[in-house]
Amino acid sequence: MNRIANILGRLLFCCVFVFFSSLNTFAAPIDHQSFQEFLESFYLEAKGVGITRETYDRAFASVTEPDAKVLKSAAYQAEFTTKIWDYLDARVNPLSVIDGRIMAGVYSKIFSEVEKEFGVEASVILAIWSMESSYGAALRRTSRLHYVPRALATIAYADKRRQKFGRSQLLATLQIVQAGDVSLDQLMGSWAGAMGHTQFIPTSFLAYGVDFDGDGRRDIWNSIPDALATAANLLRQNKWRTGKPWGYEVKVPADGALFKGKTKTIAEWQKIGFIRPDGMVFDYVGDDAELKLIGGDDGPGFLMMKNFFVLKRYNNSDFYALAVGLLADKLAGKKSMVQSWPRPAGALSASQKFELQELLAEKGFYSGGIDGRIGSNTKKGIKAFQLKNGLAPDGEPTLDLLHALKK
Repeated sequence: MNRIANILGRLLFCCVFVFFSSLNTFAAPIDHQSFQEFLESFYLEAKGVGITRETYDRAFASVTEPDAKVLKSAAYQAEFTTKIWDYLDARVNPLSVIDGRIMAGVYSKIFSEVEKEFGVEASVILAIWSMESSYGAALRRTSRLHYVPRALATIAYADKRRQKFGRSQLLATLQIVQAGDVSLDQLMGSWAGAMGHTQFIPTSFLAYGVDFDGDGRRDIWNSIPDALATAANLLRQNKWRTGKPWGYEVKVPADGALFKGKTKTIAEWQKIGFIRPDGMVFDYVGDDAELKLIGGDDGPGFLMMKNFFVLKRYNNSDFYALAVGLLADKLAGKKSMVQSWPRPAGALSASQKFELQELLAEKGFYSGGIDGRIGSNTKKGIKAFQLKNGLAPDGEPTLDLLHALKK
């Protein structure tokens, strides 16, 4: 168990949280109520879906003010602020593959049972587990977690754009509390209420939660069988096609970008001139696929099939679904991407980001994990190195910086 704990300890949280210390950045409260007035008035909605006063009071017994970190965190989401190659570098890399294969071995019996029951390949569930919580490591980073009723009440109270979301998820959370699936002290999650090993928002948990270990509770926080089965159940219920690919990487012919967003059969795409860059033939030529150019018109093309869009039911982001698909392929021992992303001149590759962190650590400028994620701690180390060596302290990870570190 110590070995597994060490493995999990090396993994980073898949979601980035940005902290701030003042409530002054909150949007204007809904209807100009105080937070406590909002909580009191919201009980009428909760009562309407069967929540008892006792459950409601227990859920909010320790809540006195909004969560001052939630709205700031909501403003920073990697899928919308990061280039696709940086997003993938941080999530589909040798570390996530090696640790994924270790976890596959440790929980091989569970994965086999889940795959048999739900018809979703183990590699896909592994990839989701990695993306959502770094194989459970996120649950250990308690300083980055939020008490879910408080977080969702904050959104419902102060975030006008997400008010409807916050209210619906808060009601679902209270239903989870009343059902007794998890104790209040363990009801922790992301700023948006995503919970457990496989990061389900409350309404999705109610819709897809599975008690796979048979203990009478759907516990995605503590039960790995429940968490993995719940993820598989979501995909199955959204028509996952067992044994079929999520899509194909393709070479885009001249003027092929004109077809982006179009849907045709694989056979029809072949007639236009789309081919696989590794020279392999297409399977399922009668299936429909949509052309996506996720890295821009000059980047690789992808013919996305039904399973890609099923993955988006988990997280409605092309970045996310592509990352799950690519990581699942690697975990299953399949070939990785052949073509390169159109990275800007001087940008680092995934392997070079690992090398950069290793060199910074060797020289005493960085003490974080060697994980290829260029976050605030890595940039702080870069700036320290730059200042000591007479370089402009911009904190940017570039080839020139890597060369300077190698000298």
